[in-house]
Amino acid sequence: MLDEANRARSEQSVTKRATVYFEPEIHRTLRIRAAEMDLSISELVNDAVKQQLAEDAEDLMIFEVREGEPLMPFEELVKDLKRRGKL
Repeated sequence: MLDEANRARSEQSVTKRATVYFEPEIHRTLRIRAAEMDLSISELVNDAVKQQLAEDAEDLMIFEVREGEPLMPFEELVKDLKRRGKL
């Protein structure tokens, strides 16, 4: 099993470095949350970015699935919902 220093070096060899600027309160919150979870800020941010990218991919897939559906102008949709008693 790798010790902490070797694990960090191993992770650095497969990661890229970037500078990100946070508002002071966000940075403070990230530091606290990372400490509570026994993670680094980088690990916490990486997890959040991966989650957001996965959600984006899911949204794109849904758009592709629904691509063939007929389009309806928003105003027409609102009128239809009102007519059916949904609004």
